[in-house]
Amino acid sequence: MKLVMAVIKPFKLDEVREALTELGVQGLTASEVKGYGRQKGQTEIYRGAEYAVSFLPKVKVEVVVDDGQTDSVVEAISKAANTGRIGDGKIFVVDVQSAMRIRTGETGVEAL
Repeated sequence: MKLVMAVIKPFKLDEVREALTELGVQGLTASEVKGYGRQKGQTEIYRGAEYAVSFLPKVKVEVVVDDGQTDSVVEAISKAANTGRIGDGKIFVVDVQSAMRIRTGETGVEAL
């Protein structure tokens, strides 16, 4: 099993969710986060004063999938979240040693 973690622009969340649903992904976790990468934040003007916003709002999407689905999930997220502009985000893939569904006690892939 793999944990696919994607940090994306907030307005792309619905498109990413729809793309994953079409692949048969049954659940995901989305969290509002803040961060910066190469874009190094941005400059805003408020009441005539310029100030730097160091952390930009992002959404972190996490989904655990079977090893065989990993490449298609990464590709779907990449296509759905792409705007072609700086700050589109990153995707990370991490090994998952085990999973358990609390309600039924199912483990491994069956718990997904």
